[in-house]
Amino acid sequence: MSEKIRVDVWSDIACPWCYIGKHRFEEGVAVFRSEHPDVEVEIESHSYELAPDTPDDFSGSEIDFLSTHKGMPRAQVDQMLDQMTRLAASEGLVFDFARLKHANTRRAHRVLHLAKRRGLQSEVQERLFRAYFAEGAKLSDDETVVSLAVEAGLDSAEAREALASEELEAEVDRDNSRARMLGANGVPFFLFEQKFAVSGAQTAEVFADVLGRVRGLSEAAPAPQVDAS
Repeated sequence: MSEKIRVDVWSDIACPWCYIGKHRFEEGVAVFRSEHPDVEVEIESHSYELAPDTPDDFSGSEIDFLSTHKGMPRAQVDQMLDQMTRLAASEGLVFDFARLKHANTRRAHRVLHLAKRRGLQSEVQERLFRAYFAEGAKLSDDETVVSLAVEAGLDSAEAREALASEELEAEVDRDNSRARMLGANGVPFFLFEQKFAVSGAQTAEVFADVLGRVRGLSEAAPAPQVDAS
């Protein structure tokens, strides 16, 4: 029986469900480890771009992007974002869509790959999420991304170099390609032990249960599939 469970997670900084899912998953891991303190949960995050067609020079809010760029009715957008804001609040998170500046997230993903190499991936990801959804940070601006990365512990020169790194750009592309190969049509997407897939921002209880089931399954057992709610 393995004393380590590997979990690969695909997400995007511009995805509100990914921010919620990160916190729910971490809570689920804490619940699981309180019952199985001898089992390590090894987490690696991967890039997924929800709106790679967002222009680098896009200037506007999430409301502007969904209503003008995506053609959604304004009333529908307002209702959807209001519901998401209230849901986030119930999870202890702040979403301020009035301040949010919709951005192409490729810069953020490059920096997250640098953070992975430096063992600071979760910290940098959390800082970027909070800046984007709660603080109105402009993640299409290089200096803003660098400043946030430094706050989370990265070196400023390295973070600035990461923004122009072709090597890190290729890593982002590989993550996106692998997600498509796995059939991940949305995020967050969780892959346990390279075999068992869970889609969506499930509850902490669901994540803890899946970790328990994965720990007890033999390699020949069928993969548990949990659809997004």
